Amino acid sequence: MGALQRKHGSCRSNHSLEPARLGVQALTRVLPIIAILLAVGCSGKNSTSSGNSQVILRMHGSNTIGAQLAPALAEAFLRTQGATEVKRIPSRPEEVVVQGVFPDSSIKSIEIAAHGSATAFSDLKGDKCDIGNASRQIKPDEVTGLSALGDMLSPASEHVLGLDGIAIIVNVSNSVQSISKGQLQQVFGGKLTDWAEVGRPLAGPITVARDEKSGTWDTFKALVLGNSPLTPAAKRFEDSRELSDRVADDPNGIGFIGLPYVRSAKAIAVSDSGTRAIFPTRLTIATEDYPLSRRLYLYTAANPQDGATRDFVNFALSKAGQEIVSLNGFVGQTAEPPDQPTPPPNDAPSDYKRLTAGAERLPLDFRFGGGSIALDNKALYDLGRVVDFVGGPQYKGQKILLLGFADASGSREKNCELSKERARIVADAFSIRGITASAVTGFCSDLAVASNATAEGREKTGGLKFGWADDLSLKMADGNKERGLRSRITGMRAATAAMPWFSAQEIPMRSDVAA
Repeated sequence: MGALQRKHGSCRSNHSLEPARLGVQALTRVLPIIAILLAVGCSGKNSTSSGNSQVILRMHGSNTIGAQLAPALAEAFLRTQGATEVKRIPSRPEEVVVQGVFPDSSIKSIEIAAHGSATAFSDLKGDKCDIGNASRQIKPDEVTGLSALGDMLSPASEHVLGLDGIAIIVNVSNSVQSISKGQLQQVFGGKLTDWAEVGRPLAGPITVARDEKSGTWDTFKALVLGNSPLTPAAKRFEDSRELSDRVADDPNGIGFIGLPYVRSAKAIAVSDSGTRAIFPTRLTIATEDYPLSRRLYLYTAANPQDGATRDFVNFALSKAGQEIVSLNGFVGQTAEPPDQPTPPPNDAPSDYKRLTAGAERLPLDFRFGGGSIALDNKALYDLGRVVDFVGGPQYKGQKILLLGFADASGSREKNCELSKERARIVADAFSIRGITASAVTGFCSDLAVASNATAEGREKTGGLKFGWADDLSLKMADGNKERGLRSRITGMRAATAAMPWFSAQEIPMRSDVAA
């Protein structure tokens, strides 16, 4: 049983401090090692029981993750460890125990508490959980507070579980089809009180919002409200499903919710300053073009002692785990191509159109921090996903073309060089893995998908237009035919397809991850 066969109350581990593969290959030279240890220190959970079962793992935090996704992953994980008769046992509100019976007749369980992303970090600090589930990235003060567990922003501690979009929902009878981030700020700030201002001549909007502990609320506050306070008239909900049903029952209701919880309400398109409105779909969220897209995280201690924690994270990030992410309404991380090809925008540079002619835009992106040449944690995993996919026999002999982009900060000359350097970095990363790019170039700061007025927008799109900014196009060549992969670079996108053409999309990247 590997990680599950541990003596009661023991803090000892037979695992060495060698990197764990996590479904990707360790990097050398250009990129930091991405195969890392993912477990937390001994927390005393082996002496904890749920009824007659031994709790082997405790996951606390986000309601978005904990309501359905975490229990589904826990069930599948226990089965991979040999458990049968796996079932969920509700305990208290927003809490559940997933348990199974093992071949030695022992009963082992995974404890899940879903009281909001803030509790992921408070419970990690208080040694109350092994994995912190968060629907937003850890905050600087939380990083400081958890320094005893290691660098929580490092690949050893921060793991991207999947992608989600914060959907703006209204009643199905509402004729409004789109709204800007600026209008959302006014609505939820209580300054826009008449639907006529967004094209619907009815009574004022009734706002509903997630509670203060919610990662969904934290993300919405950061992306939309900024320093503006939420209107006191907003109704607050801890449960995502209750919030969605409240909006679905009110013709004037408007709220925000994770994509899987739209339910009977209607999601509308969202635009950023100077950009087109985009609906939250699996592709626009996977590419992070949708203005309110976000990542879902698992946080662990950097210095692992607990085999079950490490094994669970490995499973969650594997192909099987990512399929469960997708089955539960979120967007899993995969190199599979989308059902419908996405052509480049009409105003794309002619060379860009020529190089990407016939290319398919795929749902894995590589991102860099603003002005940075460092890949972020998600990109490090995605490199392995792309390599595994492209390494299949059906792609033997094909080559990759890399097209990089940068944000619009600074001079064009600087951004042009940065876009090329980012493309070279990814080319080196693929070269290390045995894949040689046939061409490597950059397209400066062309093709924005988000506003360049904010740091978040610049990091997301590099000031490029219509969602192709900071895009790194990986193209596959087969004989006389070019087959393309497109990927972003302020977010560099990388993904491969089962089709002749490949594309890679954008992924937000931080500058504190060494290249």
